[in-house]
Amino acid sequence: MNKEQLKKQVCQAIAERKADIKAIAEAIWAEPELGYKETKTAEKVEAIFKKLGVEYKNKLALTGVKGRLKGGKGSKHSIAVIGELDAIICADHPAASELSGAAHCCGHNAQIANMIAVTMGLIDSGAMNYLAGDVVPFAVPAEEYVEITYRNRLIEQGKIKYIGGKPELIYRGEFDDIDMALQVHLTSVAKERERGFIEISTTSNGFIGKLIQYKGEAAHAAAAPHVGVNALNAAMMGMMGVHAIRETFQEKDYIRFHPIITQGGDLVNVVPSDVRMESYVRAGNVPAMIDANKRINQALKAGAMAVGAKCEIKDLPGYLPLQNNPTINDLLQSNAEQLIGQENVWIAPHMTGSTDTGDLSHIMPVSHPWIGSVRGVLHGKDYSVFDEDMAYIHPAQMMACTIIDLLYDDAAKADQLMADYQPLMTKEQYLAFLADFDK
Repeated sequence: MNKEQLKKQVCQAIAERKADIKAIAEAIWAEPELGYKETKTAEKVEAIFKKLGVEYKNKLALTGVKGRLKGGKGSKHSIAVIGELDAIICADHPAASELSGAAHCCGHNAQIANMIAVTMGLIDSGAMNYLAGDVVPFAVPAEEYVEITYRNRLIEQGKIKYIGGKPELIYRGEFDDIDMALQVHLTSVAKERERGFIEISTTSNGFIGKLIQYKGEAAHAAAAPHVGVNALNAAMMGMMGVHAIRETFQEKDYIRFHPIITQGGDLVNVVPSDVRMESYVRAGNVPAMIDANKRINQALKAGAMAVGAKCEIKDLPGYLPLQNNPTINDLLQSNAEQLIGQENVWIAPHMTGSTDTGDLSHIMPVSHPWIGSVRGVLHGKDYSVFDEDMAYIHPAQMMACTIIDLLYDDAAKADQLMADYQPLMTKEQYLAFLADFDK
C-alpha cells in the first residue's frame, strides 16, 4: 500500500469512529476536573486504552496516562500525540462543575478525543504495520496554570516539582523516549463564518508565575487606622506602580501582567494586614520575560515601601514561549489543505497566550495548530463547539496523516527532520533554567 492510500484508509477509519470520538469528548466535558486532580478523566482514557488493547503507564505526574503503538517496520522514532486532561475555572459556564467551577471551555476534552481518534484510526486501519516508528498517545495533566497557591503546596509536600504538567513530565523523564510531538487546541470562530478552519501556529508568549504577599499591621479600621499598616493599600500602590511603567514595555515583546487578589483582608473593620496576589509576567521571548519581571517586582515592592508595609514575592517557573517546528508545520498544513481546502487553512500570528507545550518545543520538534470550531470566547461562559467535524475528526485526520508522512518509507522524513534539528535547549539546560528559580 502506498502512502496516499494509507492516508486515505486512516482518514476513513477515523471518520467511521465519529460517534465514539464524540462520545469521549462529551463524557469528559460532563465531568471537568482541574489540574493534578483529573482522576476521573484519566480513568476514562485508561478504559479506552484497555478496550483498544493499547499498553499504557498511568499516574504519571499524579494523573498522566501514556500509551504506545509499536511501528511494524521498527521503532526508529517516536511521535507523541498529546491530549490535556485538565479543565479551566469558569463558574459562569452552564456546564461548569457546581463544586469546583471547572469547565472545559478550553477545549481539552476535544484534545483527548483527538488523541484517542488518532489512536483508533491507526489501529483500525492497520497503518502501524507500514510505519518505522512508534506513536505515543499521551494524556497529560495540568496545562492550565491555575490554583497556583494549591500547586505550590503540592510542591512543598514533595508531590510535584513544577506547577505545569509538561515541565513535570519532562523532569520525570517521561519525554526521554519521545522524539517529537503533535497536539491541537480549539479556538473561536467569528459569527459570520459558517464553517471552521485550521490555523498553523507559529509562536506564543511564555511567562513567569508569581505569588505576591503584602504584610502590614492590623488595627481598628475606623478608631485607630493610624496605628495600622494597610497591606491592601500597599498592593494597590504596587499595581499602580506597574501601570506607571507599562509604557516602557516594547510592543515587539508582547508584555502582559494581569494580577488577581486572592486575599484582600480579613474583616471590613480591621486594617488589612495580609494581602495576597497571584499573577504572570508574560512575554514573547525569554530575555523580555526576565527583564519585565525584574522591573515589575521593583514596582510591586515600591507599593509596600510607600505605606511602610513589607512585600514578599515568590517567582515560579511558568512556561517558555512556544516555537513550532517549521518542517512539521509544513506537513500539517499540506494535510489540512487536502482535508478541508486551502481557503480554510492559514498561518496564525503570534499568540499572546501561553502553553506548557512551549517548554516541550525548546527540547524537541513540536507543532501545535489551532482548530477553529468554537463559538463564543475561549475560557468564557458562552464557549460551545459548533463544528463537530472540525473539533473532533479533521484534527485527528490531519495529525494521523502527518505521522504517516514522517514514519512511512522507513521513516525517511523523520530521519531528515531529526538530522537537521537543533534544540533551543538540551533537557539538561532546560532543567537548569527551571532550577534557577529555586535559588
